[in-house]
Amino acid sequence: MYLEIVSPEATLFKGDVESIAVPGVNGEFEMLNDHAPIVSLLKEGHVKIYGDITLEEEVEDKFTKGDKRGMWLAINSGTIEMKDNKVIVLAD
Repeated sequence: MYLEIVSPEATLFKGDVESIAVPGVNGEFEMLNDHAPIVSLLKEGHVKIYGDITLEEEVEDKFTKGDKRGMWLAINSGTIEMKDNKVIVLAD
């Protein structure tokens, strides 16, 4: 699936991923390829992206190495939308 993470300052990530886990307001949840369409609010926590991740040099410092070939991005809040195997995260 295709993931795009956007903050007020810049686009932090664009590319294909295996899965993404996010801190939803009702608890963390994960999405895989062909997940049903969803829109949800996010709370403070980590956006966890898994797969063969390549980050742009100018945003590498915003991510931390996670587990299982994953990268984590700390957020304060945000919104996520998944539709047609495209995920957009608006992160603050």
